[in-house]
Amino acid sequence: MRLILLTCLTMIAFAANSVLNRMAVDGGGIDPSSFAMIRVLAGAVALGMILTVRGGGLPLWQRDRVVGATSLAAYMVGFSLAYVTLDAGLGALILFGTVQVAMFGWSALRGGHPTARQMLGAAIAFAGLLIALWPDDNGGGDIAGAALMVVAGLGWAAYTLAGKGAKDPLAATAANFIWTLPILGVLLFGTGLHAAPSGIALAILSGAVTSGLGYALWYSILPRLAGQTAAVVQLSVPIIAIAGGALLLGEALSLSLALSAALVVGGIAVAVTASKAQEGRS
Repeated sequence: MRLILLTCLTMIAFAANSVLNRMAVDGGGIDPSSFAMIRVLAGAVALGMILTVRGGGLPLWQRDRVVGATSLAAYMVGFSLAYVTLDAGLGALILFGTVQVAMFGWSALRGGHPTARQMLGAAIAFAGLLIALWPDDNGGGDIAGAALMVVAGLGWAAYTLAGKGAKDPLAATAANFIWTLPILGVLLFGTGLHAAPSGIALAILSGAVTSGLGYALWYSILPRLAGQTAAVVQLSVPIIAIAGGALLLGEALSLSLALSAALVVGGIAVAVTASKAQEGRS
């Protein structure tokens, strides 16, 4: 029961990043660039404090930091800028769908041999993603915002793939956050930066709690979850974000969004449980 509760709490934290970003930027409390930089700074501080308590080194000078920090920066930039126009739920759905489809495609390019069921699931999820990306006056966003979120999704997919071989994922994440800060400073620093106390508070909450502590919690329970279980539970993230956007931000629940969510979540569920089904037949 404790594992279930911790897993649910982690998924809520991941979904909350979308709601917090949209709440801060759309409400005018902070610009998206400042939100991204404060979020990363707060996350780096929180992860650093966790490492200090836990003990262990900080791998700042490993070659993996180049890919890790660059891909994390791409995620942060795309994520924050996309929420200027995208609703929280739609943004999370595009992000989640892009990550899963990109990782599936990368596996296939690297010589993986997907089964017919995996191909079917990926095709269904991709169709749902296309619906989410299609310009829709009632969908809560536009094509520019959707494109930025696709960039964020590709960045997060690359970050995930690069970090799979990390011996200490928590320490690697802290180091990546630290190196991401100067990259964001170069990419995002300029005119138009503004931050009210409410926007700063939401950015710190997103960085320190729902990102930093959320990642730490995820890494602590991940070894106790079966591989397919870990993939399936993440299907809840866009659904939680859609519900949170509707309840907390008054975002509309359109038919196209519901259809897209059903296809993306359903298609990925079919794909990630394919090997389990294959085992059951063998």
